[in-house]
Amino acid sequence: MHKITYKNIHNRFKLNGIHISRKEMFYVAYNFIKEGKPFEQHIGTFLLDWFDEKSYIELSTSGTTGVPKVIRIEKQAMLDSALATGDFFGLEPGDTMLHCLPTNYVAGKMMWVRSFILGLDMKFVEPTSNPLEKIDENFDFCAMVPLQAKNSLEKLKKKRIKKLIIGGVTVHKALEQELVKLPMDIYETYGMTETITHIAAKKIGAEAFTVLPNVTVSADNRDCLVIKAKNISKDPIITNDIVKLISDTQFIWEGRFDNVINSGGIKLMPEQIEDKLSTLIPRRYFVYGQPDETLGEKVILYVEGEPITINQSVFDVLNKFETPKEIVFIPKFKETATGKIMRKESI
Repeated sequence: MHKITYKNIHNRFKLNGIHISRKEMFYVAYNFIKEGKPFEQHIGTFLLDWFDEKSYIELSTSGTTGVPKVIRIEKQAMLDSALATGDFFGLEPGDTMLHCLPTNYVAGKMMWVRSFILGLDMKFVEPTSNPLEKIDENFDFCAMVPLQAKNSLEKLKKKRIKKLIIGGVTVHKALEQELVKLPMDIYETYGMTETITHIAAKKIGAEAFTVLPNVTVSADNRDCLVIKAKNISKDPIITNDIVKLISDTQFIWEGRFDNVINSGGIKLMPEQIEDKLSTLIPRRYFVYGQPDETLGEKVILYVEGEPITINQSVFDVLNKFETPKEIVFIPKFKETATGKIMRKESI
């Protein structure tokens, strides 16, 4: 049986409705680099990287919890990841796909790889915060970040997309409550640059993530997720994500180990507190721990923008340990290049 390699392009692959060969992709790439908009120049650069003779791609991590670093990912591992996505979500050659993510990050690169390998008919648009604004066609598959999904709710009510995956940052309850009403299959994904985007997904509204094919999970002595994915990494990938392990193929994400607040001997997960408040505070916000003489650490709520009145009844959804001891307003949060809030740097 002929082995699929990263040098292949599926014979059903189309770009904006047109069959394009591997050789023709070089012309597309050069044209993007020479005459394209900035987002198209990123596409052109990636295409040349993908089809060159190197067996790997160099990627930058997001820098959510530290300085971004450059890592090497084998192209064959990216191919295997694309096949696993196709298997998990039931994608078939000829399915239509909308690509609206920036190609200078791994999620955007992987949309191209999935199209090449799975034989998808891909339409790409500029990666804006409202990608469906000028779109009237229907698609079988699309990936978005939560902000894009939030801004696309009205269009999505018309079932423009059969299967939508959402990743990059956590989908908060307020958005989840809107998404579960939509007439389509929507999944939240879990992953990181080191895992070549997602290694697990869950239906919107579900509690537990289920891993993709050829992936198993466990927890270390911190209760942090450990990922074994032989097609991606020969060594286990140790994360800082605290999880409740259900089995070696399912887990519930609870928060980041490096964000845990130890207040009066009680360990609090900021992400869980934030989720409880997600329908109640009309601004971007986050919860962070600061030193306290009595408690060791106290919970502080940081809200973006000019000061506003927040009624104390908002915190009735929290227990006494979770309730913020102070509210601090910050004009503008600092973010990573991918839009994730940098908690420590924002304070």
